[in-house]
Amino acid sequence: MNRTHKQLWTGSGKESLSKGLVLRACILLTALCVCVHVYLERGWRGAPAPLASGRPAQGRGQQTRAKRVPSEPDRDLTLKRRVSYVRTLRKDGLAQKREDDRRDPSPSCCPPLRPHRKSPRWHIDLEPWASENHSLEDEARRFLDYITTPQVSCVSGDTEDAAREGSEGPWAVCLDPKYSLSHRIHSKHCRVYSLGLGVDDRSLERSLARAGCEVHCFDPSLKKPHLQQAEMWLHRLSVDWRDPNPAIVAQHQHANTKKLATILNDFGHRQVDVLKADMESAEWKILENMVLEGVLDSVGQLLLELHLHWAGFEVGGDDPSVVRYWFSLLKELEHANFRLFRSRSDPTKPRLFLHKNVLNASSAYTLGWVNTQWKP
Repeated sequence: MNRTHKQLWTGSGKESLSKGLVLRACILLTALCVCVHVYLERGWRGAPAPLASGRPAQGRGQQTRAKRVPSEPDRDLTLKRRVSYVRTLRKDGLAQKREDDRRDPSPSCCPPLRPHRKSPRWHIDLEPWASENHSLEDEARRFLDYITTPQVSCVSGDTEDAAREGSEGPWAVCLDPKYSLSHRIHSKHCRVYSLGLGVDDRSLERSLARAGCEVHCFDPSLKKPHLQQAEMWLHRLSVDWRDPNPAIVAQHQHANTKKLATILNDFGHRQVDVLKADMESAEWKILENMVLEGVLDSVGQLLLELHLHWAGFEVGGDDPSVVRYWFSLLKELEHANFRLFRSRSDPTKPRLFLHKNVLNASSAYTLGWVNTQWKP
């Protein structure tokens, strides 16, 4: 019996030992899993977890530092550094862009804006009728009185002889010192545009060119596209009140007509000191286009020959309406700060006013306006 009891005790002891070993193994395995999980969690976050004491932990000969929680001042400083870094990048980017633009002078996709030029209008503002009965005689009298009465006087100051020649003859400029042209001639910065069709008399252009002005003459009858002659530039171009159809330009290579705003943009000119135009009855629609597109802001003085024997190209309506339209166009010049300083009728032309003899008016008048507010 003792042997049997001894065997039972020995068996139960072994079974208890086995259970203890299994329990210890499970505890060790669990602890190992927890350690692995903590290690992986630390590695995922990129830094070891801080110790309670705040001291750096050491292990395997490597020294790691506990992650310090930044305070409010530190956060503000970090934010300022980031903002400063971003601004530095932006400045560097702009500087690099300017450097690239200097290396590659090709124009950008979009032309620069020109704040000096007003937005286009769709129509001019017609002035009230001269009388209630809308008669041709009343409209003609108001119109003729307006174009034959100078609004300002021009007294020539100390100018060069060549420039003074430009203030005489049928075409004349205003060299009064209170306006800018005389000063621009002295500084050799004046620019002249001459628009015409087969013009023979270029005495004004030559005198201004000798005075030092940059003179461009536009005439579609020229054989060459561009020609330099007698200190002037001649261009085979005709100024129109509309740009041409590309299909028509392709068929007629030598016919080149453009609006004045387009020519200014193509030549890279922002301002013209003197604009002379003898367009053989196309002046009304060209002047209307200049008014509607705000080109007058770029002109210092306007010299224009008016043809009154008929209404002009694409000017419709009965005779009183035509004269009212003419008068309204010239009033637009006054609204743009232009003042009439010279009026001259051509005695060699017949006395015709819309195919009639009205108030013994001439069929052609050469007028000169100065932009009193123009500051180049």
